Amino acid sequence: MSTTTLQVRKNQLAQTRWQSVEDAPLTEGQIRTEVELFALTANNITYAAMGDAMRYWDFYPSGDADWGVIPVWGFATVIESRHAEVPVGERLYGYWPTANRAVLQPARVNPLGFADAAPHRAELHAVYNQYIRTANDAFHRAGTESVQALLRPLFLTSWLIDDFLDDNAFFGATTLLLSSASSKTAYGTAFQLAQRKGVNIVGLTSDGNKAFCESLGCYSKVVGYGELDQIAADTPCVYLDFAGNGDLRRQIHERFTELRYSCAIGATHVESLRGAKGLPGPTPTMFFAPAQVKKRNQDWGAPELGRRMVESWQAFTVRTSDPAKPWMTVEHQSGQAALEAAYMQMLAGKSNPAVGQTFTLR
Repeated sequence: MSTTTLQVRKNQLAQTRWQSVEDAPLTEGQIRTEVELFALTANNITYAAMGDAMRYWDFYPSGDADWGVIPVWGFATVIESRHAEVPVGERLYGYWPTANRAVLQPARVNPLGFADAAPHRAELHAVYNQYIRTANDAFHRAGTESVQALLRPLFLTSWLIDDFLDDNAFFGATTLLLSSASSKTAYGTAFQLAQRKGVNIVGLTSDGNKAFCESLGCYSKVVGYGELDQIAADTPCVYLDFAGNGDLRRQIHERFTELRYSCAIGATHVESLRGAKGLPGPTPTMFFAPAQVKKRNQDWGAPELGRRMVESWQAFTVRTSDPAKPWMTVEHQSGQAALEAAYMQMLAGKSNPAVGQTFTLR
């Protein structure tokens, strides 16, 4: 057996290659999994764009300093085990490589799951090292794994952004500006924010995606990137930057004299990434979801945090999967060519926002 992995050049994300390596025998305590279904979203483009800064490349090292493996969210099944507590056939949800197989080293195993204790992941954030047993997962629903792979990690980030803003009284702002408004993380955030009172949710998007964003019904107003003058310059506002577009960020900072907080979240506009130095107003601050998880675990305890997230997740997926008017339809594809083509399209910002893409490499 061999493991085949998609790799991208770290300093030139449009360059890709496939690497196939014969599987080495497992050592005691390791498991080998077959990655059976994973999603590709703008979130994965962010992982690549921020690979060095946020250490996303470190989860699945390629063995070559110039090339990286983009992590993806999805499902895998244990096909070989040398760990007494994790049997062959166990199905897991978690953070995988863009590959057909992955080797993990389970530690702190409990009925809900385990952490990967591979030495190279010891200093990486614990949230990404957790693998969940689907049999005991409150989020899991049979038959909806594609939706879970696509939306679950994004929505949990959305939920935490909304919670972070509420926790900080929206920094005294009344208007929230969300760039890349058609992205799943942005509209998940808007879905949550729309349940708050006293805030105006403005989606910023390209002209081609305005109709889609308006159809969602979770934005108070949708504005094209070239239409910022529709919003009064003295509006007390917070900027939620899901795009990573440096030119747009500068326009926001220069136009809005009452910008209270600038939150950097994603990097869907890879071609426009710029530094944040020299901007007027508040310094852009990177949102790191695990930090808010840690805070709420301390505030509420993990069980209560989990309960709140599951409740919100169920409401969100009911809405996004509404047969009468779904926000997203799922397209599943198999094989290397399909994944590479979808990655290139997404990197270029040309994906259809109404379609969620999942993959299998076999």
